[in-house]
Amino acid sequence: MPESVYPPEQRQALLDLAWDSIRHGLEHGDPVPVKKEHFPKALQARRACFVTLHKGGQLRGCIGHLEAVQSLVEDVAGNAYAAAFGDPRFAPLQAGELDGIELDISVLSEAETLPYENRQDLLRKIRPDIDGLILSSPTGHRGTFLPSVWESLPTAEQFLQHLVMKAGLPSGYWSDDLKIERYTTESFS
Repeated sequence: MPESVYPPEQRQALLDLAWDSIRHGLEHGDPVPVKKEHFPKALQARRACFVTLHKGGQLRGCIGHLEAVQSLVEDVAGNAYAAAFGDPRFAPLQAGELDGIELDISVLSEAETLPYENRQDLLRKIRPDIDGLILSSPTGHRGTFLPSVWESLPTAEQFLQHLVMKAGLPSGYWSDDLKIERYTTESFS
């Protein structure tokens, strides 16, 4: 999604919804109920997103979907809640942490298979700072990195190497049978 799909007022509506869902979670223990018909049509469309939380520049939670399973507003509300309270890498968010949290929403394009001949060919085809990648192995291992991960892994080699490990495969693992899909995101915070 190189061009912005969502105007500033729709972006703000999604950010407000994400924060509302986290606050609702702190008070009630579940995501904020969403009436999608109260939102613009573009936000009612089935879209996949990730919600990422940072605290002090460090990851504090990140949950999302790679494929659209519900309306974008429902996905944002559910993923914001899950990033705050359900990411297994972190303890559930506490009310005292809320002021220090930064929130980012990444709306995903539909993933497309990225054909390649071999590892070097794949590395040439990966677009730094643009592509998010999904790596799937024939043995069921799977992992993804959003395009924002390029900030900390700036080369295609580093990005791919760490994605292999995130998928649960050994460092340095390679097979020409790996399925690689790419997507782009429209991200805002």
